[in-house]
This record gives sequence, structure tokens and C-alpha cells, in this order.
Amino acid sequence: MSNAFSALIWWVVPALGLIGALGYVTWVSKFQGKFQQETQRSVGQFQRFQDSLRDSQARDMADDLPDSIDPDAAPVTQKPSRISVIRPDAN
Repeated sequence: MSNAFSALIWWVVPALGLIGALGYVTWVSKFQGKFQQETQRSVGQFQRFQDSLRDSQARDMADDLPDSIDPDAAPVTQKPSRISVIRPDAN
């Protein structure tokens, strides 16, 4: 390897590192806040969608209940029906 090429590498690598660092600092200072706000807005919209979906499902379930049911009434219990077993003759 020639001395000129080695010197070029020793200048190019740090220069690229410096440019990358400056680009990162610029992105953090100017653009990161914008992306975070958009993300928070999207998360908020999704949470509102989930809440509205949950509310509409609760309303649909409430609409499916018959009107004659009194929510304060005691639960009605039914006695189990008798099951008769027919056994074949053991003759």
C-alpha cells in the first residue's frame, strides 16, 4: 500500500465519522421531536379507536338483552330434569 493511500484512509475515515456524527446530532435536534409527536398522535388515535370499539360492543351486548329482565331480581334456578336410563333385560 502506498503512503498516499494510507494517508487518504486516515483522513477519509475520521471525516466520514465526523459527518455521520453531525448528521445524527442534526436529526436528534430537529427531526426526532417531529417523529415522536406523530407516533404519539398515532398511538392516541389507535387508543380512541379501541375505546370506541369497546363502547360499541358493550352497547350491542346491552341491546341484545331482553327488556323484561330485571337486573336487580334474584337469579332463577331450575331443578335438573330427571334422566331415565333404559336397561336391556339381562335374560
